Amino acid sequence: RPGPAIDNAELCSTSLFCFMCVRRPVENLLLSWKRDGRRIGSGPRLLLPAPDSSDSGMYICEAALSNSTTRPVEARAHLTVIAPPTLAMQPKSRIIGDLERNVEIPCVATGIPQPRMEWFKDTIPLSKLANPRYKVTMATGLTVRRVQPGDGGVFQCVARNAAGETQAYTQLLVCGSPVLSSPEDQTVTEGNTAVFQCQTSGAPRPAITWRRGIVLASGSVQIPRFSLLQSGSLQIRPISSQDSGEYTCFASNSEGTINSTAALTVLNRTVLSVPPSDLRVIKGTTAVLKCNATHDSRRGGATVVSTSGGRVSVRQGSLTIGQTWSGDIGDYTCTVVSKAGNDSKTARLEVIELPHSPRSLTARLNDTDSRSVLLSWLRPFDGNSPLLYYLLELSENNSPWKVYLSEVDPTVANISVGGLTPARTYQFRLCAVNQVGRGQYSGETQRLMLREEAPSAPPKNIVASGRTNQSIMVQWQPPPEPQLNGVLRGYMLRYRLAGLPGDYQEKNITSPETNYCLLKDLIIWTQYQIQVAAYTGAGLGVYSSSVTEYTLQGVPTAPPQEVEVVAVNSTTIRFTWSPPPQQFINGINQGYKLMVWPEQFPEDVTMVTITPDYPASRHTGLVIGLNKFTWYYSSVLCFTTPGDGPRSPPALLQTHQDVPGPVRQLTFSEILDTSLKVSWAEPEDKNGIITGFVLRWEVLGSESSAQEKAMSNSTLQYHLSGLTSTTTYSLQVAALTAAGRGAVTSSTISTGVPPELPGAPSNLVISNISPAPSPCASDRIVQEDGREEPWKVLYQEENQPDTDSIQIPKLSPFTQYRFRMRQLNIVGTSPLSGPSRIIQTLQDAPDSSPSQLGLLSATQTSLKFKWKPLEESQYNSSPESMGYRLRVWRTDGLGDERTVEIEGVGAAECSVEGLTPWTHYQAQIQGYNSIGPGPWGNTLPAMTTESVPSGPPQNVTAEAVSSTKILLTWTPVLKAQKNGVILGYKVFYNERDLVSPRREQLVSGEGRVSLMLTPLQKYTVYELRVLAFTRSGDGPLSAPVLLRTKEDVPGPPVRVVFPEVRLTSVRVVWQPPTSPNGIILGYQISYRLEGRALLRWTTVEVGSTGRQFTVTGLAPEQTYAFRLTARTAVGWGQEHQALVVTTERRERPQPPRKLSVPQEGVEARRVQLHWVTGGSGSSPLRYFTVQIKELPDGEWNAHTTDVPNNVTNWTVEGMKPFTSYKLRMLATNDVGDSVLSKETDAVTTLQDGKKSELSKSSYAPSEASVNGVLTGFRLYYRELAANSSSILKKYQHYQIFMTSYNIIGESPPSAPVDVSVGEAAPSVAPHSIRVSALSPSSLEVTWDAPPLETHNGLIQGYKIHYWEREQQNRTEKVQVVFVPDTQVQLTNLSSYTAYMLTLTAFNTAGDGPPSDPRGARTQQSAPSEPSSLTFSEVTGTSVNVSWSAPLSPNGQIEGYRVSYQPTAAVQGLTKAVTVDVNGSWQRWLKVRDLVRGANYMFSVRALTVSYGPAAQANLTARPLPGSPGAPVDMSVSKTSSGLTLHWAEGDIGSAPISGYVVESRPSDEGVWDSFIRLVPPSSRSISVPVERLRSGVSYEFRVIAVNRYGYGQPSAPSAALAAQSMRPFYEEWWFLLVMALVGLILVLVLVFALLLHGHSNKYKNCSSGKHLSPADESVTLDNGGFTALELNSRTLNSKNSFLKKNGTRSPPRPSPGVLHYSDEDICNNYNGTVLTESTTLTEKPTEISESELTDSDYEEEQPKHSFVNHYMSDPTYYNSWKRQPKSLKNTSAFPYEECATVEKEPYYQTVVTQHSTGGAYTPSFSSFV
Repeated sequence: RPGPAIDNAELCSTSLFCFMCVRRPVENLLLSWKRDGRRIGSGPRLLLPAPDSSDSGMYICEAALSNSTTRPVEARAHLTVIAPPTLAMQPKSRIIGDLERNVEIPCVATGIPQPRMEWFKDTIPLSKLANPRYKVTMATGLTVRRVQPGDGGVFQCVARNAAGETQAYTQLLVCGSPVLSSPEDQTVTEGNTAVFQCQTSGAPRPAITWRRGIVLASGSVQIPRFSLLQSGSLQIRPISSQDSGEYTCFASNSEGTINSTAALTVLNRTVLSVPPSDLRVIKGTTAVLKCNATHDSRRGGATVVSTSGGRVSVRQGSLTIGQTWSGDIGDYTCTVVSKAGNDSKTARLEVIELPHSPRSLTARLNDTDSRSVLLSWLRPFDGNSPLLYYLLELSENNSPWKVYLSEVDPTVANISVGGLTPARTYQFRLCAVNQVGRGQYSGETQRLMLREEAPSAPPKNIVASGRTNQSIMVQWQPPPEPQLNGVLRGYMLRYRLAGLPGDYQEKNITSPETNYCLLKDLIIWTQYQIQVAAYTGAGLGVYSSSVTEYTLQGVPTAPPQEVEVVAVNSTTIRFTWSPPPQQFINGINQGYKLMVWPEQFPEDVTMVTITPDYPASRHTGLVIGLNKFTWYYSSVLCFTTPGDGPRSPPALLQTHQDVPGPVRQLTFSEILDTSLKVSWAEPEDKNGIITGFVLRWEVLGSESSAQEKAMSNSTLQYHLSGLTSTTTYSLQVAALTAAGRGAVTSSTISTGVPPELPGAPSNLVISNISPAPSPCASDRIVQEDGREEPWKVLYQEENQPDTDSIQIPKLSPFTQYRFRMRQLNIVGTSPLSGPSRIIQTLQDAPDSSPSQLGLLSATQTSLKFKWKPLEESQYNSSPESMGYRLRVWRTDGLGDERTVEIEGVGAAECSVEGLTPWTHYQAQIQGYNSIGPGPWGNTLPAMTTESVPSGPPQNVTAEAVSSTKILLTWTPVLKAQKNGVILGYKVFYNERDLVSPRREQLVSGEGRVSLMLTPLQKYTVYELRVLAFTRSGDGPLSAPVLLRTKEDVPGPPVRVVFPEVRLTSVRVVWQPPTSPNGIILGYQISYRLEGRALLRWTTVEVGSTGRQFTVTGLAPEQTYAFRLTARTAVGWGQEHQALVVTTERRERPQPPRKLSVPQEGVEARRVQLHWVTGGSGSSPLRYFTVQIKELPDGEWNAHTTDVPNNVTNWTVEGMKPFTSYKLRMLATNDVGDSVLSKETDAVTTLQDGKKSELSKSSYAPSEASVNGVLTGFRLYYRELAANSSSILKKYQHYQIFMTSYNIIGESPPSAPVDVSVGEAAPSVAPHSIRVSALSPSSLEVTWDAPPLETHNGLIQGYKIHYWEREQQNRTEKVQVVFVPDTQVQLTNLSSYTAYMLTLTAFNTAGDGPPSDPRGARTQQSAPSEPSSLTFSEVTGTSVNVSWSAPLSPNGQIEGYRVSYQPTAAVQGLTKAVTVDVNGSWQRWLKVRDLVRGANYMFSVRALTVSYGPAAQANLTARPLPGSPGAPVDMSVSKTSSGLTLHWAEGDIGSAPISGYVVESRPSDEGVWDSFIRLVPPSSRSISVPVERLRSGVSYEFRVIAVNRYGYGQPSAPSAALAAQSMRPFYEEWWFLLVMALVGLILVLVLVFALLLHGHSNKYKNCSSGKHLSPADESVTLDNGGFTALELNSRTLNSKNSFLKKNGTRSPPRPSPGVLHYSDEDICNNYNGTVLTESTTLTEKPTEISESELTDSDYEEEQPKHSFVNHYMSDPTYYNSWKRQPKSLKNTSAFPYEECATVEKEPYYQTVVTQHSTGGAYTPSFSSFV
């Protein structure tokens, strides 16, 4: 519908005005004009001629279509007419006013609109003068009230309105008599200026004249120094002293004259004597401006103003300014002010500082020079000091800044920086330097990357070395970094034959990290010329200088030529030959090898090396030292350094004959008185053909009787007769060949006497008994073993008439024998000798192996064997030392041999664990004993079962085929690691740098060893691994192979925004591409005006680290198109395009509107989101962000942050099927993010058919993976073996998998499961399980099979899972037993360890349920050695021995055995002491009987069922180095209440004294014991109360100092003192006599009873019929020289007052009941009575030892002074009974045969050891009475 518009109104001419309504014609359009409702015209234009104010108003243009009923439309416009001002009244040109009278100045104006009036006086607006006497009115004009002389001047009125302006002016003249203001008297300093004021007024203006006697100044008179100023004042300049006086001012006009006088006084001038001078200081320092003045003496002294404090101060006229800065710069005036005159001087203060940093430093590439950069900057503030130069620094490749140009001309603002390195990034900064120093650096430029170039230098340090005879290894280092000129891409290597023309062969090494290359398939022993060059993306660099290298030498390929071989003599062969052709030597000829070997013994090669004789064409060599008359093969070869060449064809020849060697086995037989027989054998070295023998004999010493006999070569004996009896003959035999007589064999023989029968041998003695042979004197030996077997001939020796001993072989080890013998001569055999004593051969290793070795069972890693044990007769030793050793090794010879030792003679089976699955093994068994092993038995083959591979595929390599493909190759698993049939491989790969799931691909079949992986991410490092699998499962993964796909062009830069937009510049910011696809080498920014298609793009490149760029020089309010691209080595990538408007009116965008998800855009895992783009905020949108929220309780999460700005719909991926969501968006422009949009309505994704697969146990998929409403399941099966039937068959194997499905579709299948139809896993575990311990390392398990109805098939065997009860996760093992076995021995277990086990039965369908755990503990065994054997409190005679429990107790620790003995004899004797410590809690022992300076070996063994190995350590009985010396001046004083000990400090040693220990020795014991521990180090005395001492007992004391090194030497003993006490009655002599008599009677009664008892036992029968051999027994030793047993009356729980002092526990002395001695003089019989007690004397287990007592025990349980204690303590009674000396040991007063009795320990026993000073050990025995 058309409509009018008044689009233009113009003044057509000065008298005509036009309105325009419609400019373009429209058909059937009617236009009309109206004003005030009246129609005033028509047509598109309205003309108003000569408009005036009456024409003002609203004008309307109406438009209507002809022939139309449509209502007209209209447009309106308002017209206003205006007129310029005109003056209705205006003033005259001149107006005269009288003083103090009002004056009217008329001025009235009219106009449209009404004009505005404005008045001026002398061009100054009256509004600014603000004179209240000036009154302006619109009706009349201006009124000047009470005119003053100053009101005279030009007045101007101006009228203005919108149409223009007009004006008028007049001059006001004022008239009056002169008026004068009197001048004032003045005092002026000489040299200054004096001005006398003379203010006058009047009209007309008065004339001024100054007089001082004469006219000094007037309008017509002017005298120097006297000036009449315009104001009428008199100025005298300069003043001098003559000018003092009176001056008169005269004012006159036409109205009259007036005058006034003033006086002038001239003073001497006060001046600055020391004026300030210009000064320049450095900012921050202090400036001092000095100033001083002189003054007129007629005036008082001048006062100098001083200020102090603050930064600025004045002191004594000098100005001091501290901490100067730029605000202090300026002129400083020093002024002196006084009545005598003022003076001032000005000085300039300049504050200089460091220059500011240069501004706007920019860098750009130089188009004409690729290795230079153009820099420009703005000159900085110079710091008030001229710039000296600029300092330019650069950073290359982010390296630290370094000075590049040290002195840049300060007058320039741009330079070209050359000499840079291509393909490197640079940043620059600049600083200015002035007189003060170096200023701050400018801002850093953007990093620029120079264009890449080919390397300008070759690789360096090129080294070539022959690797083989057909390969050369070339190594190099990269070119120097400055000459690389880019990113190194690889190397080009070329080579050719040295010295020969021809083309180079090239090799391209594409990896810059590779700095070597192996040149293969070269010519043997040939020199090559090699060069290497590096290349970058810009091209190939220069080649290096040639290096030459030979391939290594090869072995000759041809034998020596024209070989001739001849025998020189019987031991030498000569070779003659020519060298091989030179071209076949293949290296440097190192020589020749002459080889000779016997025809019958080809391995016995004799070799001679010959150095080549180069000038000669024929070579000769000899081989000497050969066997005589022997056929030899001969050959010769040439050799080089790598090895030997081929041999020449072997030639057969024989060495010459030679004289033979001596005959062998010259013997004599049938020796009679006149004849004998001589026999011999042919020479061993015949050296030719034997032609005969020569026999020569003669009477010894008589050559004249010599005879010789020649015999044929077949004669080997001769009978000599006619000899003289009893005569000695010399006989010689020699062999003959064609070369002559050989070496002579000679011997002497005597003819005999007439023979007779020999006598029987005598003095038959057996000696040197060994396991098998036994020597004895014999000609013929007869034996009888211990079972009284018949005599038989065992050994016979001939031709040994003079021997007196003989060795008998082939005896059975560990067997009893008796021997007899006889002699034999030609007459006959002698009688048998008497039988020898019974001897037993020694033990020997078994001489046979166990038989019937067989395989019981096999698992993946174990084999169980059984065998038949050896018979008792095959042991060759005692049964206790017998055992078996089973060894197993791989048939292929790989791996280590496994050997298992089985203890026990009856062991018949063993398992070998830790074997390799699916491997053939060989097994052998042997017996062994304490002597050694027997022979190995027959070899048994065995094989372990299949398992998973134990090793990964080998040689896994990967090659990047493209940017999205990798070819992965590998070689099969090593044969030794396959462990079964390899069914295929699994390849796993994932991106290394990202958290991404590992992907898997299956490769079926062992033969497929490669896989192409695609599609992959570009330029991404992948981690690739491969494993092999068998039917049993997957093997281990290979080591990861890291490989990056190849580079490709990058994707577009992302997040491109323009955060700063100005009218002429924009700053663009971006982020690297999401898909860089390589190493980003730089970015390119291109821009141009939008819509100017023909306009070229302006392109700028920045470095790879650039993230922003500012584009300048743009046009304001224009739209520009920008393109951003990134570059890799492959090229420029995809573009990102954006528009930007150069305006400053920008704001955040509006969010997207009308978000919706149409139903047709909803799928199971994605939805289609639609929206309407909101306002851009005058800045183009850059991207959208989509957020999603999972209902009902999810949180908002950013789903996509880079949705393109030019789309209005987007597919939101990665959503869950059958799940409700809400979505919202926000927009982003250069200013920022918009607010969030409104949320969409809830949208629910569809169901999906791709559900997660079922698990093997057929559980339903998880709710999160159902992806909809689960409809049901499908089951698929197939028979593994080929079968056409679709019905499941019994005992057939099937593979089954399942899927789930919903209305959308079917899920992926579950993992397949192999099952057997008709069978199921057993449903019940084995029962009646019994576990018992067989040994410390084995358990026997027996069980009953499950009930038959629960087998569910055919049970194949049982699995025994067993573990240590406390460590199931670490020690669990499995042993498999196959039917029909229902028992198993678990071996190789830990001793005394509780084990738990469960049993499961299994068949082909799987394992049944496990049984309830059963447990048992293995038997105890000997423990390991105690740990941490240490010594403390070491003195010359005692030591505290401590140890820790064994690491492997292997049972309940019952106690410990401590043994010690000197390592060398002490005073000719060696005493071995053994102490048994009962219980496991006590692990220390105090030993007190050491000999000072002796070296002792201590050993400790732990006891369970037996003693284990010993922990040993040596100790020297002396204080440790650094310990203190002995305290001195030891003394004891006695008082009524006790004893006081005194001492003085001795040598403190190497550390301060930490305390003292007091030891005592009571007279009734004789052993030093700790008495007080520990005395403080400052003490030098200590008191002992009498209650701690036993009455009647004397004590000696000594003191030992202690420091951190240990115990020191004890002091000398004190004098012996006894405690005082009242003597009780039982110490009186009469009581002692009575008790002695009673005791004697009791002893006689006891002896009599023992005699009767002995006689009664004498005649009892004993099973053995023999005397019981006395057993050695360890008892105590005393000084009495007698062997004695002591019955101690003190029970073990009575308290020893010397064991515990001062609240500390002393280590125990050797407990008397647990000591053993091994001295020979100790025996276990007394007065002929055989002791049946054990040799181990132990304490009663229920009692505690003395070492357990504490001081509190002592104090509470102190024995009362009683009768019993007296006889316990008194040594007179303590050792009262003695027994016979050792010399009476073998006498028996009452011999009798004792039956076997049960040993029983005595209830109380104690053994005390003392060391005799005389070197003898004396046992003692006493009895409690």
